[in-house]
Amino acid sequence: MPKTKPVSETALYAPVKRFLEAQGFTVKGEVCGCDLVALRGDEPPVVVVGELKLNFNLELVLQGVERSAACDEVWLAVRVAARSGRESDRRVRKLCRLLGFGLLGVFATGRVEPLVEPAPWRPRPDRKRRSRLVGEHRRRNGDPVSGGVTKIPIMTAYRQQALICAALLQDGPCRTAQVKATVPDAPKILLRNVYGWFDRVERGVYRLTSDGAAALARWPQPY
Repeated sequence: MPKTKPVSETALYAPVKRFLEAQGFTVKGEVCGCDLVALRGDEPPVVVVGELKLNFNLELVLQGVERSAACDEVWLAVRVAARSGRESDRRVRKLCRLLGFGLLGVFATGRVEPLVEPAPWRPRPDRKRRSRLVGEHRRRNGDPVSGGVTKIPIMTAYRQQALICAALLQDGPCRTAQVKATVPDAPKILLRNVYGWFDRVERGVYRLTSDGAAALARWPQPY
């Protein structure tokens, strides 16, 4: 059985060259360390730098960043994988837009599809998410968790408040109004019982569960 010839980055060059030539560019390969350089127009010409990779990766992005100061547009070209590859990841496309890079997908048939157009871009403000970040930051008591941790519960502002509620119930059942005097959101926290720490005894009265006691043993509270 004959061996399949491995695909190399040079296989992307001809399709990308044709794509840019169709837009009126004159394209040449391996110019001053760039996979391709394309010029269009008179002095000063529009200068495009293209970088080719079989797969979208950090090295491709870094190459684009390095070339960006010397040209008007940067195009990153990658092979479109038979199965869904990184080029189809919306985060990859968002990164290219953020950097102002164009992104080309090159198919095995030689077809080239522009996935992202090169243009200055600023993400649309997400005011709701911004408000959540500010609110969570301000509600947290101190800095209870180090950045970068994984596989452990995050000490959010909500968890901190729930722990205070648990601490106030550790000596026995309490009325919601009593807990609310210390934690204003206590009625909602006790009712929702997100962590399973509270048990309703009767209307407006709650007690601590065994899970709540275990949480206090893990995260003792000064109450």
